[in-house]
Amino acid sequence: MTTAAARTPVTETSAPSVPASEVELVIGGMTCASCAARVEKKLNRMDGVTATVNYATEKAKVTYPAGTQVADLIATVVKTGYTAEEPAPPPAEDTEAPAADDPELASLRQRLTVSAALALPVVLMSMIPALQFDNWQWLALTLAAPAVVWGGLPFHRAALTNARHGAATMDTLVSVGTLAAFGWSLWALFFGDAGMTGMRDGFTFTVSRHDGASTIYLEVAAGVVAFILLGRYLEARSKRRAGAALRALMELGAKDVRVLRDGREVRVPVDGLAVGDRFVVRPGEKIATDGTVVEGTSAVDASMLTGESVPVDVSVGDGVTGATVNVAGRLVVEARRVGADTQLARMARLVEDAQNGKAEVQRLADRISAVFVPVVLLIAVGTFGFWLGLTGDTVAAFTAAVAVLIIACPCALGLATPTALMVGTGRGAQLGILIEGPEVLESTRRVDTVVLDKTGTVTTGRMTLHEVYAAEGIGESELLRAAGALEHASEHPIARAVAAGAEERAGALPAPEHFENVPGLGVRGRVEGREITVGRLPHGTLPPELARARAEAEAGGRTAVVVTRDGTAIGVLTVADTVKETSAEAVRALRALGLTPVLLTGDNRAVAESVARAVGIDQVVAEVLPEGKVEVIERLRGEGRTVAMVGDGVNDAAALATADLGLAMGTGTDAAIEAGDLTLVRGDLRVAADAIRLSRRTLAVIKGNLLWAFGYNVAALPLAAAGLLNPMIAGAAMAFSSVFVVTNSLRLRAFS
Repeated sequence: MTTAAARTPVTETSAPSVPASEVELVIGGMTCASCAARVEKKLNRMDGVTATVNYATEKAKVTYPAGTQVADLIATVVKTGYTAEEPAPPPAEDTEAPAADDPELASLRQRLTVSAALALPVVLMSMIPALQFDNWQWLALTLAAPAVVWGGLPFHRAALTNARHGAATMDTLVSVGTLAAFGWSLWALFFGDAGMTGMRDGFTFTVSRHDGASTIYLEVAAGVVAFILLGRYLEARSKRRAGAALRALMELGAKDVRVLRDGREVRVPVDGLAVGDRFVVRPGEKIATDGTVVEGTSAVDASMLTGESVPVDVSVGDGVTGATVNVAGRLVVEARRVGADTQLARMARLVEDAQNGKAEVQRLADRISAVFVPVVLLIAVGTFGFWLGLTGDTVAAFTAAVAVLIIACPCALGLATPTALMVGTGRGAQLGILIEGPEVLESTRRVDTVVLDKTGTVTTGRMTLHEVYAAEGIGESELLRAAGALEHASEHPIARAVAAGAEERAGALPAPEHFENVPGLGVRGRVEGREITVGRLPHGTLPPELARARAEAEAGGRTAVVVTRDGTAIGVLTVADTVKETSAEAVRALRALGLTPVLLTGDNRAVAESVARAVGIDQVVAEVLPEGKVEVIERLRGEGRTVAMVGDGVNDAAALATADLGLAMGTGTDAAIEAGDLTLVRGDLRVAADAIRLSRRTLAVIKGNLLWAFGYNVAALPLAAAGLLNPMIAGAAMAFSSVFVVTNSLRLRAFS
């Protein structure tokens, strides 16, 4: 082992489990977007290294030259004060646990609960003289100490780490401010007059000389910790889980498969499949991997991967894709691609690349703090020096410096985003809108183009019976009873649509006899003593009026099936995916918001253009695969547009992640929902317009909160430095700032 290590200086972390020039690292210890910026800056300073660090996903995507080891990249991150490692493969039993089960979130919630319970009585006793009994200050110390030390430990730890690397963040200001207030209180209690029996604390608006020894700031120290913990908890609870979209994608695949071994069917885990293996797929089962049909005929529902609304008929020699569903006959498939080479796995990589490559929206609070925090620390030091030099009074100088730190504690900055987000998302949930996180809101303001998936978004995604064309002398009810009775015995989606429509229009259907599925033709059998077939007939074999009906239907993007009785065509039935009743109204609402709608689908152009005409969309992009959808989004963005994407299928997941704003229909797949930034729970396209309006309103409230919080600090800092604010008043003002931010956020509850 030692000799091998000496010959090949490659550690376990740099094992060749990743491409030679690219690696993804999981970064730990980041508490704000400025942390991500620091890590990215350090990595990019390495020779030949290009890195993008995403704070939302806590991942770094790094491209590095051949002479650099992954261990070198990890060492650089560690030297910056954070942790880094390559992502571990998810365990087989991995399930999507709720956010409440996350250990980090649970720890934060515990600190918040305990700190708030301890801080509340301290604040009440300190701010209301009537509650100040003899020796109340010692009870306040007993309650405040664990809140400040244990509750604020994450801030103190982060501040210490940043200090070691010569950096300052919001954690630094919180830690220095609370520890200064707490430390001064300890000095006043043990060495000053504040610990005397009968001591009462009161408000003084300015810093008086020699009064610091009898003043304690325990309520400020404990209150700030509780408020900041509340902000961090609300933020963490709404933060998106990075790997959810990828897990949802991979869970679409089959878990096990019936492999043919020595003429017998042997059930094995799908991971055990190898290229060339032959496996059996029965009706209703998922196809385990990409392959070629070697036995049997069937219809395959590929809508979740390709957007094609009509199931595709397959027979010997046709290719099939993993995770699609066999809806009819028994198939034997020979595996062509397995594992990471399958189309499903490639789509997962597309989603991952799109998420990691999305431009990170730096939160305003973190941008401000990058400059604000060091400036405040300098002001506090300068205030202490100025007062000490001017008056020679250490107590007054220290009191003024503490006032500066406390008035500048960014409690309102920390609450500005999560409180508005919480109220906005709560109201959104009532309206059927789920907003995934604050970073998506910025895009809603700039969006000018909305790309709409067709199947399941603009349309219902279900086949239904449309027109009924009966031959001369044949009644519509007579035609529907014959076709519906036969189709009722079939499992094909088109057959189910015909049967359901026939039963609705013609009543109870007779039972068929001698039912038979004819590959490439349709179905046939006897209904009420007559020989009936339903399916496709070659062109040129229909009477002129039925031939015209079929041609018109196909030109309009609908599927036409022919019904014959005793060898003679008696009618044509058309089946199509149905446009949702609300889609046209939704498109008008999106246009009213200044958005240009574009219809994007994997379906054929005739179908797409028919749907576009029905809902009022001018621009159509049809017959595109999932990779093509991503390319369309990127092309639109390359034209200078800011693009929103609305979709519901797995085939939309990568495009949703690539778009500036992804809106996922809640009636769609988990993969689409997790890849989207906004989820429309009701599956009603009209909610897309409401979602954008709500997001824009929420963003406006967040910006208003940040403007107030920062403006308050800017205005109050000179007063504190000039000795015109006692730290007690500073603490009260800071609390008022936080209350204002929360109250402003509550206005979102009235959104409609």
